[in-house]
Amino acid sequence: MSKYAHFEGRASRAEYWWFVLFVILTSILLNQLVMSFLGVDAASVVSGIFTLAMFLPTIAVAARRLHDMNHSGWWQLLGLTGIGSVVLFIWYLFPGTPTNNRFGAPVVVTQD
Repeated sequence: MSKYAHFEGRASRAEYWWFVLFVILTSILLNQLVMSFLGVDAASVVSGIFTLAMFLPTIAVAARRLHDMNHSGWWQLLGLTGIGSVVLFIWYLFPGTPTNNRFGAPVVVTQD
């Protein structure tokens, strides 16, 4: 969360997927805890607040992940279409460019 709204630079696959795992697990845990103590209505409110709080960092880490593959962060708009979400998911699985690109130096240095 140190790069909450940092759109510049690059993000490795590990950084992106660890962030996604953190958001999913935190959302599930938070939802279950609030639901068990305060009920379904309170859980939906807390879930909405958590979703809003994670909106900007999710867009930022996805933009940095696309930068790692030398794509513009604007390609995230492709996710607004059905098939575009599949394309983005596949792109997020690929490694980044191993050398410098227009977004900076590689995050993960590969050794030969």
